[in-house]
Amino acid sequence: MAAVRRCRDLLRSLRPILWKEGIFTKQPVPRRSLYMIAAASGCTLAIHWFYKQGQDIVPVVHARETEKNEPTKEKATHRELRFRQFASVEYQGNIYMTPQDFLESVTEESPRPRIGRIRLTAQDVESMLRQTPSRSRGSNKLFRNLHDKGIISYTEYLFLLCVLTSGKVVSSTVSKEPRSGFRIAFNMFDTDGNQIVDKKEFLVLERVFSKQPDSEDGEGKKKEVLSKVIPAVETRIQDTSLMVHFFGKYGNDVLKYDDFHRFMENLQSEVIELEFLEFSKGMNTISEVDFAHILLRYTLLDRSEIEECIARVKDRIQQEKGITFQEFKKFCQFLNNLDDFSIAMKMYTYAQQPVSQDEFQRAVRVCTGFTLAKDVVNTVFQIFDSDGDGHLSSPEFIAIMKDRLHRGSRSHLMHTQGTWEAFRQCIRNEMKSN
Repeated sequence: MAAVRRCRDLLRSLRPILWKEGIFTKQPVPRRSLYMIAAASGCTLAIHWFYKQGQDIVPVVHARETEKNEPTKEKATHRELRFRQFASVEYQGNIYMTPQDFLESVTEESPRPRIGRIRLTAQDVESMLRQTPSRSRGSNKLFRNLHDKGIISYTEYLFLLCVLTSGKVVSSTVSKEPRSGFRIAFNMFDTDGNQIVDKKEFLVLERVFSKQPDSEDGEGKKKEVLSKVIPAVETRIQDTSLMVHFFGKYGNDVLKYDDFHRFMENLQSEVIELEFLEFSKGMNTISEVDFAHILLRYTLLDRSEIEECIARVKDRIQQEKGITFQEFKKFCQFLNNLDDFSIAMKMYTYAQQPVSQDEFQRAVRVCTGFTLAKDVVNTVFQIFDSDGDGHLSSPEFIAIMKDRLHRGSRSHLMHTQGTWEAFRQCIRNEMKSN
């Protein structure tokens, strides 16, 4: 009854206004209009009452404040993102690369167009593993021959990237300490020191990258960023093409150092050859301009800066001599020893002195045991010698070539940003580290 009285009082107070606006006339007001006005008045009173009580009329969704101690999901690293970008197959909820995917990830800036990932069945995976050749049939065309008939896990992707950047690939007749990079990599797997690696030891790699820290601190805690990339530690690790190639179908074979070295050398040669063939178009040589294009891929230089470097090569090298595959391969092997080269260049860095071609060659010979072709060194100098004085800055060269060495796995994200400041910061960091 109180509500009715309030409606009646409200209508009486509104009557002069409604009369003035022409809503009420001397004619009798239809009962339907009175009902509508009464309903509107009732809603008005209800709103007024809720407001007085401090309640919300319509449920309001408030943003939940994040607790200070609540762990946040860690951002995926660039290598994780790049793996997911190129991985084209999925099996039992985990993402895998094919051998073709891996080759593209280290030779291309972006994957080939595709519609989603292919979901493999158990029969598909079994067929792939049956087609995987044994170590005795390994070659520098292993990944190209497998093409899309194989699977590579994320941890194996990281391992293969390490293979591509391992140094000391020169012959023992040239270097007093041959293959040290390969030997160190092998010894990391050889946990019991018996000079052979079995499947159980190789799987340590999987567990190292799959293990979650026990600490609850949000600072260094590895979150489940790779929940669909790396299988859980507790579950049985899926056999892959690489495991079958190393340890056989039943996992009973063992890997000796010579086998391991041969695989690493073959993989390096395969990737180098793939890059060379991309530009040689079936010819025996690539041009100096093509060589410059290959070197400047995956670096921090933006497009305009790369074009400037290419223009310098075109202007200063009037007569094209060409670079053979062996000359190109030697230079790539030299890049795998870039850390040793940076040590050899320390005296020039401390003295802030530029490096001549003869001094460059001497440093290469000291850290690798061989010298590079004169045309190759000359092309390198034309790329980086912006003022044409016949010298180059070793920190600048090393900083750019380190990104080239990692073939997009480290600098690709920064390269797409194309910021000159990022490049300068990289140079400063390299100079400090030297």
